[in-house]
Amino acid sequence: MLKKILFMGSPIFAVPILKSLYQNGYPVSVVYTQPPKKSNRGMKTQKSPVHNMAETLNIDVRTPENLKGNLAEYNFLEELNADLAIVVAYGKILPENFLPLAKMGFINIHASILPSWRGAAPIQRSIMNLDNKTGISIMKINNKLDSGPICNKYEIEIRKQDNAEIISEKLSMLASTKILDEIDNIIEGRANFVEQDHKKATYAHKITKAEGMVNWNKRADEILGLVNGLFPTPGAWFIYKGERHKILKAEVGNATGEPGIVLSENLEIGCKEKSLKIIEIQREGKRAQKSGEFLLGSKIIKGSNLNNV
Repeated sequence: MLKKILFMGSPIFAVPILKSLYQNGYPVSVVYTQPPKKSNRGMKTQKSPVHNMAETLNIDVRTPENLKGNLAEYNFLEELNADLAIVVAYGKILPENFLPLAKMGFINIHASILPSWRGAAPIQRSIMNLDNKTGISIMKINNKLDSGPICNKYEIEIRKQDNAEIISEKLSMLASTKILDEIDNIIEGRANFVEQDHKKATYAHKITKAEGMVNWNKRADEILGLVNGLFPTPGAWFIYKGERHKILKAEVGNATGEPGIVLSENLEIGCKEKSLKIIEIQREGKRAQKSGEFLLGSKIIKGSNLNNV
């Protein structure tokens, strides 16, 4: 019987999982999450989504800046003597000497089908790569990035119009139910952890804002993958007459024409293969708009060149 679970997580992705553990009676004793950060304008600090949920559930929260060399946190966890640790997008490296501090190990829920897309941005990279499926992997953390043995994987389909926000929500809800069975299997000795095929590993490096710049000399489906993979942030974008425009929603069209040139009155852009129909767009400093509304007040018309000029 579990007496103490340690939970580590930070973004909204981890919230349904923490909530599910609490609602189903799993004994979460303490939550570790990223420290509060200053808002964009620096007027006040913002707590992580997991921090807010833990406070709502009246669970003790700890927010160390780091764990490496942190004797106070090491001693706290040693005294806690947790049975199991569940880690979901915590955002901080766990020092190797911390891993024995949970009797049944530190279990990570990773948002990819490992060994594919180890690292910081698995959902975004999977969509940008035009993968047709993704999923979650339940693994035991070791001293290398997302390379520990796996006890189970669960897959979902990636549809053409699925963006990173949609897939994140689907995987989070999937994990919130499946982790309950996995915990039961672990504590009852039924879990079978199998080593990954490390030769097949790929890496989901952290997304940079610069990656969102649209290259119209790519195929329309590749650009759509960029749009969907980087939604809602940092977004896929192009520059027109000195202003940044973020593409929020789009679809592949069948028109042909020179890459980067607006081919119709409906904001359809030429690509290396086929075309991209922009459905929703946001001009820098303005609100998001459907393409029809946007075109009423825009200087982008049929024949405009959107090759970042």
